[in-house]
Amino acid sequence: MGELPLDINIQEPRWDQSTFLGRAQHFFTVTDPRNLLLSGAQLEASRNIVQNYRAGVVTPGLTEDQLWRAKYVYDSAFHPDTGEKVVLIGRMSAQVPMNMTITGCMLTFYRKTPTVVFWQWVNQSFNAVVNYSNRSGDAPITVGQLGTAYVSATTGAVATALGLKFLTKHLPPLVGRFVPFAAVAAANCINIPLMRQRELQVGIPVTDEAGQRLGHSVTAAKQGIFQVVISRICMAIPAMAIPPVIMNALEKKDFLKRRAWLGAPLQVGLVGFCLVFATPLCCALFPQRSSIHVSRLEPELRAQIHQQNPGMEVVYYNKGL
Repeated sequence: MGELPLDINIQEPRWDQSTFLGRAQHFFTVTDPRNLLLSGAQLEASRNIVQNYRAGVVTPGLTEDQLWRAKYVYDSAFHPDTGEKVVLIGRMSAQVPMNMTITGCMLTFYRKTPTVVFWQWVNQSFNAVVNYSNRSGDAPITVGQLGTAYVSATTGAVATALGLKFLTKHLPPLVGRFVPFAAVAAANCINIPLMRQRELQVGIPVTDEAGQRLGHSVTAAKQGIFQVVISRICMAIPAMAIPPVIMNALEKKDFLKRRAWLGAPLQVGLVGFCLVFATPLCCALFPQRSSIHVSRLEPELRAQIHQQNPGMEVVYYNKGL
């Protein structure tokens, strides 16, 4: 068997990102919780394989499948811009196990005010870690911005949850079970724009099809952030809408009435099952490398692009996660 060629583009995902199926395959790999079980030595080995390949050095005996596996292991644990190892709970592969636990508890302990406040606080603390860990290298987040986003999102989520809890206390119990989802949706609308406020101030890089940077656009940043907010809310819908309906029916059965302690683990399990599919599929709703027509960009940037590339109609940008 000959040596692996150096023309494999591991800068891009393995699957076609112009199709929903290709994006779904990519994110099923990125969010695979099994990556959390890898040892430090395995992570370092994958980093060495990827960095050596990018430098033109092929590890002896390396196959293409092994190269792609190393790339996804590397991407799952190291920040793409700084190269730093991401804290365990901040990795995309931690999304399912962490969210299933937190969301399951939010849906289980929604009746009493102290538990509502506690689990909304836990959720937003986790979101702050995730948003910081997956920040853009071109738009670093200051401690002040992180603190503002954290306090604002937590306050918004708690206020929404307590307000809706008060408004729905005289409505059927099933309605009350959806209060946590409304709070999470509200928090996403607050947290993500605040966490990426620098992008809304100075814009994000836009490039041509070859990846050549053309300038920065606030319009592209707004479109990217909107897509991420929609993805996050859609991600929460199955996990926070399906289990409440099932649990509302099960809790009326004698089996669960006699075994009330089963409620929480059963709820967490149902949420986890939903998230295993909802997380990658909703991440795949929009291309990671999104596009925008030049005509929609700011006048100054549009004029600059037309001056340098008169025939260019579309530019590209990284929308974030």
